[in-house]
Amino acid sequence: MVITSNSTHTTLNKQLSIQISLSGLSFCILQDNSILHLKEIDFERKLNPIELLAELNNVFETEAPLIDSAFKEVVLIHDNELATVIPKPLFNEEYMADYLKFNSKILKSDFIAYDDILVNDSVVVYVPYININNYIYDKFGTFTYKHISSVLIQEVLSIEKNVSQESNVYINLNKGHFEVLVIKDSKLQFYNSFEYKSKEDFIYYTLFTAEQLNLNPETLKLFFIGNVSKDDDIYNITYKYIRHVDFCNFSKNYQFLNKQAPLHSHFTLINSF
Repeated sequence: MVITSNSTHTTLNKQLSIQISLSGLSFCILQDNSILHLKEIDFERKLNPIELLAELNNVFETEAPLIDSAFKEVVLIHDNELATVIPKPLFNEEYMADYLKFNSKILKSDFIAYDDILVNDSVVVYVPYININNYIYDKFGTFTYKHISSVLIQEVLSIEKNVSQESNVYINLNKGHFEVLVIKDSKLQFYNSFEYKSKEDFIYYTLFTAEQLNLNPETLKLFFIGNVSKDDDIYNITYKYIRHVDFCNFSKNYQFLNKQAPLHSHFTLINSF
């Protein structure tokens, strides 16, 4: 979804991506093939959308020299569980609320949007944080917003294109929640998101998903994306039950101007453009 304005600004060859959730936020400034700045902030507790806006505003104030400049492109990623994936042939814009009611609690006043995923002819229907959208529009005018699942599906399928006929599992791990994608024959077989409080919660949902899809933990390949490293409890418990565990291969060759972070940990933020 693109929100535009009639205002004109002097643009540089810089791009800004912002990812927001009720558990934290992050942003990245990219110029050409270089990552100029990347920052991630985790909240001590899960916020509500009003508190989230206050935190975002605080970031803009503290990071003003970096963010208060002209950008060629601004992208906002909504990271929440209020989303569902629909095959494009079955999608009807008049029934977006009905699609979401099957697996999300929504209000009559909620604004509902959708993203087209061209790589597999599907649609992500979701509820964006409209107060955040309005804030970003006031700051930059024209910008693009999308749901995190749209970025994940688009980019993972691009990586998997004509790669393998096996079932590969991709897990995007964030604080308190994670997304699971299962790809087989270069096609999306399964997508869902789960909330967790412990490593035991995490491995339960992961193994349950594998069981429901008849995937063998001894042979399947699991790739981590997001906030996880080999030293984490989540990684260790996963490796205990699943033989082949690795991190997602990153298809784009970015250069860090400052301290380098593992590219898989900011996969959606960097791949949102």
